[in-house]
Amino acid sequence: MEKEIVRFFARAEGRVQGVGFRFFVQQNAAELGLCGWVRNMEDGSVTMEVQGAAKAVEALWNKIWQGNGYIRVSGLETQAQEPSSGEREFAIRY
Repeated sequence: MEKEIVRFFARAEGRVQGVGFRFFVQQNAAELGLCGWVRNMEDGSVTMEVQGAAKAVEALWNKIWQGNGYIRVSGLETQAQEPSSGEREFAIRY
């Protein structure tokens, strides 16, 4: 049975800058076997593109909503994208 590969653009709001959020997302995405990127935005939000097995992406969203002692997400908007070929890792963009 083949895993469905999905890709999403997402925008997280809340306490997501200056609290290690990008590293948190990168670490959890890598553990789940996902690829893509995450980046801080000037308006205080964080955007990302996440690609991989649908269940793994859903697991990442759950981890993002949970956060940790520092991270508090108050909003997470997601939008489906076309999967991209050739991407192998999850990067922090600056």
